[in-house]
Amino acid sequence: MADTCDILISGGGIAGLTAAAAFGASGFNVICVDPAPPVTERDVQGSDLRTTAFLQPAQELLERCGLWQKLDPHAAPLQIMRIVDAGGDVPEPRVVKDFNASDISEKPFGWNLPNWLLRREMLNRLAELDNVDFRPGVGTTSLFTRTAEARVGLTDGSRIRTKLVIACDGRDSPMREAADIAVQTTRYGQKALAFAVTHPIPHENVSTEIHRSGGPFTLVPLPDYDGKPSSAIVWMERGPRAQELLALEPEAFEAAMTERSCGLFGDLKLASRRTIWPIISQAAERLNGERLALMAEAAHVVPPIGAQGLNMSLGDLRSLLELAEARPEGLGDADMLAAYHKARHDEIKLRVKGIDLLNRTSMLEARPLRDARAMGLNALYSLAPVRKTLMQMGLGVR
Repeated sequence: MADTCDILISGGGIAGLTAAAAFGASGFNVICVDPAPPVTERDVQGSDLRTTAFLQPAQELLERCGLWQKLDPHAAPLQIMRIVDAGGDVPEPRVVKDFNASDISEKPFGWNLPNWLLRREMLNRLAELDNVDFRPGVGTTSLFTRTAEARVGLTDGSRIRTKLVIACDGRDSPMREAADIAVQTTRYGQKALAFAVTHPIPHENVSTEIHRSGGPFTLVPLPDYDGKPSSAIVWMERGPRAQELLALEPEAFEAAMTERSCGLFGDLKLASRRTIWPIISQAAERLNGERLALMAEAAHVVPPIGAQGLNMSLGDLRSLLELAEARPEGLGDADMLAAYHKARHDEIKLRVKGIDLLNRTSMLEARPLRDARAMGLNALYSLAPVRKTLMQMGLGVR
């Protein structure tokens, strides 16, 4: 006998848990599954030490589904986005430009939180929703669809009958593969090191992205840790160099990252273990199948630049939620899913291409090309209307 629900969400990462809270808060019966039980503590094996910056448009969605109230006390505001070009002969700033949220809004650009903490607070919210059933340690294995419903097989041998399957199950999405939806993938030969640090100079709610070669070195504000200013770092490098850095002893690694940071925050000290992640771009050929919607990394993957990844995913979620609430009797039907694809596909393609260009620019090795990058940053920043437009595009607002 199969269980039934309105919506089955395949994947319990940040995007999947947010989707479960959003649809649950809107009154839909939701089952969310994920093969990996979530790790909700900072300093244990398997914890996700990356952070997520929720940009302004995300706040309203998170408030609607009861998540923002739980996240707000832990969030570090991002008031200024600082771009530093350090592409000269020595690692020191040549060009420093600040993009201040006050130029376009009374709010910060966004708020930064650790991923392990996000999972903890999101699970607390789901526990308050009687119409949401979260099943950790269970994944999806098969998808069979008809015009009126989908049937999904799970790794525990059970089956689910549902009106809509939402695939939030990552870049290797089993539901996308079951629906035979192709993806286009770009590999950069890069990896990203992710970890937390403390530093003597306060970050003052400034997110700092330093460009030299190999990829950006980004410090994103976190709340103080052990009484010291703290930041999350994503350090992108070509793969072999990233592996070399990962293998360094802590003292040598701290010296290397302090040099790469141009000493802007003083001596950086590790405040967590180091993790490493491959960097790719990926976009699905389409976002819909019969009774199936792709969102988050099942639909698109981008390098971690400009806090675009999860915020693109929340754009997917807003679109799906609006369509479901506008016509709940048509949940998961062909008209709804065609409208979802139309609403999101072109914007996703544009953003994936734009972030691809930014990443390739940040990887430049040749000195003349790095000089051209610095000149381009200067030129863009000096034009106030262009600067404001870039900030609004980054937030996903018009």
